[in-house]
Amino acid sequence: MDQKEIFETYESQVRSYCRNFPTVFKSAKGSVVTDCDGNDFIDFFDGAGALNYGHNNPYIKSKVIEYLEGDGIMHWLDMMTAPKAELIQFMEEKILKPRGLDYKIMFPGPTGTNTNEAAFKVARKYTGRPDIWAFMGSFHGMTLGALAATTDRNDRKGAGVPLPYAHFMPTPYQFPGLDVINYMQTLLDDDHSGYEKPAAIIIETTQAEGGIYTFSNEFLQQLREFCTKNDIVLITDDVQVGCCRTGSFFSFERAGIKPDIVTMSKSIGGIGLPLALTLVNPKMDCLNPGEHNGTFRGNQLAFVASKASLEFMLNEHVEDGVREREAVIKKFLEEKVARKGVEIRGIGCIWAVDLGCSRLSKAVLDECFRNGLILERAGRDDSCVKIMPSLVIPMDLLEKGLEIVKKAVDKVMDEEEAK
Repeated sequence: MDQKEIFETYESQVRSYCRNFPTVFKSAKGSVVTDCDGNDFIDFFDGAGALNYGHNNPYIKSKVIEYLEGDGIMHWLDMMTAPKAELIQFMEEKILKPRGLDYKIMFPGPTGTNTNEAAFKVARKYTGRPDIWAFMGSFHGMTLGALAATTDRNDRKGAGVPLPYAHFMPTPYQFPGLDVINYMQTLLDDDHSGYEKPAAIIIETTQAEGGIYTFSNEFLQQLREFCTKNDIVLITDDVQVGCCRTGSFFSFERAGIKPDIVTMSKSIGGIGLPLALTLVNPKMDCLNPGEHNGTFRGNQLAFVASKASLEFMLNEHVEDGVREREAVIKKFLEEKVARKGVEIRGIGCIWAVDLGCSRLSKAVLDECFRNGLILERAGRDDSCVKIMPSLVIPMDLLEKGLEIVKKAVDKVMDEEEAK
């Protein structure tokens, strides 16, 4: 049986990403992925943000191989182990303290949705309130609690049950004339608003799946003040846009704020290994032993890879590298890709080419794939082609990939205008 037939015959129809890329992949290095036929593809997909440091990063991989060859413990629930101690110590001394941050580190199950579930549990127990507020355009996960705080209609339909205890606030980019902070304060102060004070507000400082919309520093600062004033827990979802994706290790650093809880997954696993962290304000560290649990929260190999990725990030000055690549991407997209009907927006190494509808974005995606580039779509109606390369992609590959995007957009839009 042909390998593609295996998936079509035996794998559940819930599979999604693979439907856009009709080939079987075999190997990967850096920012190049190779299929079983020997075809190379530039990677602007980056494992949906799980491979910030590239495929098979040599430094991280060497630490993983060394640990494997030494018969290190692979699975040990939440026992005390050397890899876990080393990761915690490095995180505290090299990442948190230099940034003036003080958090207890929780190890939930190893996924983005699980770290958000854990954050909601903490906020609800600490405040004694059930509701979570999120923003229109949010994506926070696919398990029921996190899905309740996710806005995509199709994602929510998959639950098959009501998704209570979450309410959605308007965003400044959708309603430029609306003072969103004042609106939320009115909901709390007006005894006829129909709203109760939430336990927490969760925000992605740049909404990724929502279409690459970045909240301003001013809005984030006002939101921090609003939460402090009203005794509401502020949760920053850094699952996809953390680990330097937007230019600093934590996405909120640019605004100079300190969230109460920070959720992380994806590239905190270093090399694509499953890991999640929930960083919690020490005064809110209120869950009893075992009150949040998970068989695979003790992924020792991921602890090794995570520490190695943090070392690599600091040693190679990845934050500076992201800002260099941001300038290249921004200049190229704004000068060579933007045109009538095509909107450009982004930050760091996550950008959107918004074509206005899924039909056109899919045509661009397909054309890019035919020419050796892999990327995904995002936003309302999947209208955006999402550019999300490795943070350490060589400049020549970055420019080559951007040229493929340009040619694909020009081809699709020229054909559309000729109709």
